[in-house]
Amino acid sequence: MQKKLIALAVASLASGAAFAQTNVTMYGIADAGYVYSTGDAGKASAPGFPVAPGAANIPGNNTFSGVVSGLLSGSRLGFRGEEALGNGLKAIFTLEYSLNIDDNSGVGNTTSGLQARQQFVGLSGGFGAITLGRQYAPGYQATANNDPAAGAVFEPQSYLSAQAGNTITPNSGARWNNSIAYTTPNWGGFTGKLIYAFGETNNQDAITPSGAVPAGTYNDKVVSWEDNGRYGIGANYANGPFNIDFVWQTRQNVIANPAPLITSGLLAPTAIPAPANAAGKDINEAYLGGSFDFKVVKIMASYQQQNDKNPINNDNTVWQVGGIVPVGNGNIHLGYASLEMDQGRVKAPYAPVNAKKLNGNSDAWMIAYTHSLSKRTTLYTGYVWTENDNNSFAAGPISNATSLTGAKGQDNQTFLAGVRHTF
Repeated sequence: MQKKLIALAVASLASGAAFAQTNVTMYGIADAGYVYSTGDAGKASAPGFPVAPGAANIPGNNTFSGVVSGLLSGSRLGFRGEEALGNGLKAIFTLEYSLNIDDNSGVGNTTSGLQARQQFVGLSGGFGAITLGRQYAPGYQATANNDPAAGAVFEPQSYLSAQAGNTITPNSGARWNNSIAYTTPNWGGFTGKLIYAFGETNNQDAITPSGAVPAGTYNDKVVSWEDNGRYGIGANYANGPFNIDFVWQTRQNVIANPAPLITSGLLAPTAIPAPANAAGKDINEAYLGGSFDFKVVKIMASYQQQNDKNPINNDNTVWQVGGIVPVGNGNIHLGYASLEMDQGRVKAPYAPVNAKKLNGNSDAWMIAYTHSLSKRTTLYTGYVWTENDNNSFAAGPISNATSLTGAKGQDNQTFLAGVRHTF
């Protein structure tokens, strides 16, 4: 009898502890569609773009036909949770991982390990929220707010900003590692966000002239928090049908990541990608976007610039206009965006002496239709047309590495159709 009472007491304590645990929600998106993308192979014989002997002026097309994951929204699996700590204070976390449901990759089934979209933990309350980990910079949500397809990979502003290497984009460039962020409460429709991402890059100044560090000894400065560090500030005002966003983001002292001096343990660095020809200068970006919902149509527009102070001078401007027209259980999405590259004159050794610089335009138009079969299931289809100047970026609505359809001087046409389910 006594043993039964003890067992009941232990069970009661365990039950009480379970009720005090974090409330966890599992969520995700499964999205895939068919893509057909084709375009001429570009003007390979244009001045400044030498090709192999006999290859100039050979006509042809770059074409992709196949199934692609995450066209309307990136496929993902996530967990979020919170625990009430009293007096309005909560512990919060999010763990969210990318899935490519077309080719059985994602989460941990990759050579680089996890494909995390977000991983952070923090505290929230009446003061707002403070979070630490891999998380969105302000440019992510701002661009999605004012995008006619909410940041879909085939929307012109989305893929032009991403493929030009900007961090103000609704894509992976706006997900920052090693970051601390503060998000304000909602003050009458206004919210703000501050973020700093530590570079955690091995500083080359710490390497001895011989290139070797004696065993068991370290220089005073091994890991730099400033080289390849990032900071951003975002402000959003949303009131009824009106929305406006302003964002400023900076990449500090951008350098190519050298070989790590420390390969394991607490000081092992997490690399932040940097151009191989970066020279330790800042890259600044600014964005202004807004939208207004007239009920019969929602219109939006944005303008952004990148100023790269490194010798490669990867300056560019992206602007876009768009609209969403409700039609029954669906929406028609219309978008136009233009990317203007402005590298100016890039000197050797950062480019061949007589090479053409990226000083041209890429223009893109999109029309798409989404239809809600239910609260969680959406059918979609779209058509995207891209025109690249000879001296602009090799832009295309589907990642160049996947579709092989982006080329300088190319007119590209892309048709897509798919289904998205959220849970």
